[in-house]
Amino acid sequence: MKISDVRRDIPFLDEVIYLDAASTTPTPKPVVDAICDYYHHYNSNTGRGAYKTAVKATSEVEKTRSKLAEFINSRTEEIIFTKNTTEAINLVAHGLNFKKGDSLIVPNIEHHSNLVPWLNLKKKGVEIKIIKSDPQGVVDPASIEDAIDQNSKLISITHISNSIGSMQPVEEIGKIAQENDILYLIDAAQSLGHISININKLNADFVAFPGHKGLLGPVGTGFLYGQPEALNELDPLNLGGGTVSDVTEHDFKLTEGPARFEGGTLNISGLIGLGAAVDYIKRIGLDKIEKHGKKLTKMMFVGISEIENSVVYGNPEDIYDMVGFNINGVNCHDVAKILDEQNTICVRSGMHCAIPAMRQIGAYEFGGTVRASIHYYNLKEEIKTLIDTLEEISKFLGS
Repeated sequence: MKISDVRRDIPFLDEVIYLDAASTTPTPKPVVDAICDYYHHYNSNTGRGAYKTAVKATSEVEKTRSKLAEFINSRTEEIIFTKNTTEAINLVAHGLNFKKGDSLIVPNIEHHSNLVPWLNLKKKGVEIKIIKSDPQGVVDPASIEDAIDQNSKLISITHISNSIGSMQPVEEIGKIAQENDILYLIDAAQSLGHISININKLNADFVAFPGHKGLLGPVGTGFLYGQPEALNELDPLNLGGGTVSDVTEHDFKLTEGPARFEGGTLNISGLIGLGAAVDYIKRIGLDKIEKHGKKLTKMMFVGISEIENSVVYGNPEDIYDMVGFNINGVNCHDVAKILDEQNTICVRSGMHCAIPAMRQIGAYEFGGTVRASIHYYNLKEEIKTLIDTLEEISKFLGS
């Protein structure tokens, strides 16, 4: 698919310059159509009935599970539906049997969703070892290895930083985890749908994914990949309808497979839309998405770097589909507001739910950063408008 084809499927892009893909992406028409088709023609619950529309709803949701498994090169029974990446991570944090004296390893550049659930385990007497990244937001695998001790139970790290865009050496860290028989979780919120992901190369026990970011899927969708052996260690948190195969007045038996973790009614329409989103991304082609993203990311980084009074974060050779920056003398939120008011440019500003990361890269005193993040639908002309507007802001307000 051409970029023009994608933009025709997202009318919202005619109204704004949307540079906040790292937060969420606008939803293409075929995805919306799949959701509407469910509501208009077979609006029934899944796994609850033998009548035709209920069977179809169940089938369509399971098709999405199969599509996701194929997309990341896993098996269907390794895919657990969640409402977002945060829920997927919390499923692991609360589902594993952490005990007093256990330790786990987490870098200081994580989104709060991949930090706060682990910090919360300190209440149980779990030691949290925080690893510092380098100034460009990249973690040295050697520092992970040095932190491992006999009580280490889990390593958790982002694939691509949500605040800086820096890619982490997740495969190398995965090998370290395997060699030391430690569980390993990856937060893939910013990589899915932007770059190719092969689960078998990541060496991860768990990977948490969103549906509403790089995949161009609906909000309220996500999923957790889990290796079968690792899932066996995980206790379900949301028990009830759909999670059991038998119940007596005194006991119950959990069902096998993903269903034991998917209690209650799922976001049926959203998951059906997510399946359509996978099809849509495949029609575009991940190779085209990645190539386009690299080109526009470099254009943004270089263009903003050349603006007087600008501060740009990260290594341009190792950031993906986003650029974090500030203008000296201007609060980051003010920069974002002016971009919106002047040219309806939508960017995120602030701490990006990653306060320790902002401290690490020296952006805390700015109130965080301005973050421009892209997807395949963005145009070179939009990036030029961003750069030109920032030049005006720097000229009149910067110092």
